[in-house]
Amino acid sequence: MRVFAGLLIATLVAASPLVAIAQHQHEHQEAMPQAPDTRKLVQFPAALAEETLANMRDHLQTLQEIQLHLGMGHTDVAAKIAESRLGMSSLGVHGATEVSKYMPQGMQDAGTAMHRAASRFAIVAQDAGVTGDMKPVFAALAEITSQCVGCHAGYKLK
Repeated sequence: MRVFAGLLIATLVAASPLVAIAQHQHEHQEAMPQAPDTRKLVQFPAALAEETLANMRDHLQTLQEIQLHLGMGHTDVAAKIAESRLGMSSLGVHGATEVSKYMPQGMQDAGTAMHRAASRFAIVAQDAGVTGDMKPVFAALAEITSQCVGCHAGYKLK
């Protein structure tokens, strides 16, 4: 019986910090207000919606690869990746003409702005390879991602 009581006490003592942490996290979750989802629902044919979401995931992966190459000082590689996978020359690869038929004008505008920003980024990144000035590169990268953020904040696919 003493062994059982000892084990019970040891278990309660060991678990008490976990209970405190769980309670603390629960309090933070309750304190965070949940904003309603006000994004505009955009209806795509099912197959096209899946393809579009896959393209968006590729855009995100592309941004990660660009950042990786910038971190290694490979501005020329980052520029090539940006133009070929996000820039204006990538529109055919993503089937932009077909997809745009289902997009509201604001969504089309955000997509076009993102692709244009990626092409501008490619030029700025190439220039940085010569000048060594990285500030314009990061500003141009921020312009690409701001288009993504704005579109995702305003629209959702169904």
